[in-house]
Order: sequence, then structure tokens, then C-alpha cells
Amino acid sequence: MTTEHLLDDRPLVPLRAMANKVPEVTVYFWIVKVLTTGMGETASDLLARLLGPVPAVALGGLALAASLALQFAVRRYVAWVYWTAVVMVSVFGTMAADVLHVGLGVPYLVSTPLFLAALAAVFALWYAVEGSLSIHGIRTRRREAFYWAAVLATFALGTAAGDLTATVGFGYLGSVILFAVAICVPAVAHRVAVLKAVPAFWTAYVITRPLGASLADWMALGHTRGGLGLGLGPVTLAWTAAIACFVGYLAFSRRDTPGGGTAI
Repeated sequence: MTTEHLLDDRPLVPLRAMANKVPEVTVYFWIVKVLTTGMGETASDLLARLLGPVPAVALGGLALAASLALQFAVRRYVAWVYWTAVVMVSVFGTMAADVLHVGLGVPYLVSTPLFLAALAAVFALWYAVEGSLSIHGIRTRRREAFYWAAVLATFALGTAAGDLTATVGFGYLGSVILFAVAICVPAVAHRVAVLKAVPAFWTAYVITRPLGASLADWMALGHTRGGLGLGLGPVTLAWTAAIACFVGYLAFSRRDTPGGGTAI
């Protein structure tokens, strides 16, 4: 479902103030995206365990603000800057969903549709103002703000959805299988021209969150919870190292740089 102009469903007014601020959608994009979701899940849980929920949320919020400030400051896509921001969104998005459930006692059956409604509201406002949800036109501060609001909402929604399936009988491994199958649906639907590029992309983007998070949880959590018992620390470090390797490769090769890489 990835093509050179995957999300260009409609023409956009040429904007020369900045280069496009997000990467081309290649196979590497999806690999790193899934890795960030898993790493964010276990890192959030690890920080909450080590620091306590409130200090962890405060630290996560500060790190997110700093990473987004840096992302907004650059005038083009920079691999390590962009993916650092995605990692911080992943960590904080997990915390937001967990605080709503654990701290405030909101059931996943309630928080999941709430986050879905929040994402729908972001998309509706973005489309009403800009006339497109294409990520190939993120060249203004306003579009970039809409983009990152949508990304944050997708991470919170995906976290709640993944935890919901894990607690209603699927378990973590079952959730991995469920979402691995689910993510193929928008890909196939787009390839056979049933689903347009923009909704196909954002649907897959949402599903990557519970897919990666469920996989990381399955690896990290103990046998009594249906996991492999590798531990939050080792899994977080391993996934962080994998992210660093892929992002380093992308920064060097520029394969996902808008206008300079090779989208598929």
C-alpha cells in the first residue's frame, strides 16, 4: 500500500516556506513505527515502576515538549529529530492511556471510544481547515500542529485498544496475531482500490500501535501474564537499540527523505 505519492489523494497548494517535515512512507517507516510503539509501551511501564506514576508522567511530558520543540524548530525532515519526537509521543501516549485507566479507573471499553472520538475530532478539524489529511503537505506550522495532534491521539487510542484486547481474552500473543491480521486489511483494501490512500494510511498507522505494544508486552511480561518474561528493562533497551540502528541507517542513506529517498 506504499507508493511514491501514497497520500496525495488531492492536490495541495505549493508551499515553499519549508520542505516537507515528515518522511516518505517506505517499508522502513513501518518498521521503525512498530519499534517505537513497542519501546514506548515498555519504557512507559518501566519509568512508572522506577519513578512512580506522577514523576514518570511529568518527565514524559517534559521530554515530549522538548522533542516537539526541536521538531518544530527544524525546517525540513531530519530523521533523528523526527523519530525522537515519535518515541516521546509513544511514551507519553502510553502514559496518558494508562493514567486514565489506572489512575482514574476509566475502563478500556470507555477510554478506547473516547480516544477514537478525540482522533476523529482532530481529523475533522484538520480537514475543515486544510482540506486534506495528506502527510505530503506538512510544510507549515499549522499543518505540522495538526499532524502531531493526530499522531498523539493515535498512540493513545492504540494503547487503549491493545490493552482492551489483551484483557478481554485475547492475551498479549493473541493480540499480536489479531493486529497483525488487522493491519493487512487497509493494505489490501488500498491495493485493490477499495480504500483511498489517506484513510488506508491512517488506519494502518493506528493499528501499528497496539501491534507493537502487544508484541513488546508479550516479550517483557512474566509467564503468569502470558509473556516470555524477558523483563521491561532488557526489552526497552533492545527495541531502543533497534530504533537507533534503523534511524541511523535512514539518516545516512536518506532513503526516506522527501524528494531525496526511494519511497515504495
